[in-house]
Amino acid sequence: MADRVTVIGWDGSPLTAAARAALGAATLVAGAAHHLALAEVPPAAERVRLGSVALAARRIAAHRGTAVVFADGDPGFFGVVRTLRAPEYGLEVEVVPAVSSVAAAFARAGMPWDDAQVVVAHRRTLRRAVNVCRAHAKVAVLTSPGAGPAELGLLLDGVHRTFVICEELGTEREQVSVVTSDKAADHTWRDPNVVIVIGGPAAAAESGGWIAGRDPGTGPRGWVQPDESYDDGSGAGLGEGETELLRAAQLARLGPRVGDLVWDIGCGSGAFAAEAARAGAAVIAVDRDPRACARTESAARRLGVLLQVVQGGAPHVLENLPEPDVVRVGGGGAAVVSAVADRRPRRIVTHAATRDEAELVGRDLTEHGYRVECALLQSVALDTRAWSETERSVAFLLSGMLPDRAP
Repeated sequence: MADRVTVIGWDGSPLTAAARAALGAATLVAGAAHHLALAEVPPAAERVRLGSVALAARRIAAHRGTAVVFADGDPGFFGVVRTLRAPEYGLEVEVVPAVSSVAAAFARAGMPWDDAQVVVAHRRTLRRAVNVCRAHAKVAVLTSPGAGPAELGLLLDGVHRTFVICEELGTEREQVSVVTSDKAADHTWRDPNVVIVIGGPAAAAESGGWIAGRDPGTGPRGWVQPDESYDDGSGAGLGEGETELLRAAQLARLGPRVGDLVWDIGCGSGAFAAEAARAGAAVIAVDRDPRACARTESAARRLGVLLQVVQGGAPHVLENLPEPDVVRVGGGGAAVVSAVADRRPRRIVTHAATRDEAELVGRDLTEHGYRVECALLQSVALDTRAWSETERSVAFLLSGMLPDRAP
């Protein structure tokens, strides 16, 4: 096992005295090509090109001597420190920090970043990183080969965002470019790079916020809002599947969260779509009625959330949409539910007005391999002055979950 392991963060600045001392005593140095080319690396030290951190960690664990590991930016922020400290390697590390790549990128852009989401994109997490970019107004993406600016732009098809792309920060080849998301795929970008994705209203107040990232306390309290909150003056009202208590049950069954993509098919007033977006999920709201699409956009603006609205009839309009994680079917019946189930989202919720309709939908979900639950929801609104009934709502709530894709 290595006698001593020092992780040195590198942001292009001259090495500190602590970093130079650790490097001078090193018998093994691991890092990227530009790290290993530094003049301070001892000529006699074994050099390890850092590709897979896990492979490098095993190499260091077997090394008899003193090791130094270089990492761009702050190695404790989405960096190598976590891997090196994993129990299977048994390494104790000392860290010489540096300015993180995210902080450097926002500094180059001249922007505050306490209100930004920060995500890592590689081939396994690219889709979820894109969903965060869909849902949030300011996102920093730490990219990797095959999951860079071009791939982000391609997967954001239909959603306008501005990219601030910071290439090779801290080196002589550093470059900052500003492009729209639809143009990002037209260029070849150098690694490593950080992409700042901007779109929609600023997340924090002008005076600054109190918590990093998205403030969960903005907007009105409650997972769902009263039905009257979605009265836009058009007189359209809410559909039968949009009542407050039914929306609450649908949200509880789906559990939308950051990194998810939610489809809301038959979005109506936009109540469910806006509330799913408040949970931090990316949302695509679909309706054939242009008035419903306009109401959904208006609801999103009132609640200060980002979502995408697609006008068209299901199931045909669904063919070109990106893969969902969870889906609410507010309209279209069994045919639309069946088309959605073909896309294999983790969870599906819908409602039915009659038992026969509920049984039809339930059988179809079961045939698609979903575990189906159904509940008869009845709510009665009372006038508390006289404790008399003012309104009654009854609906069958159906939910399907793929056992092999839980949660």
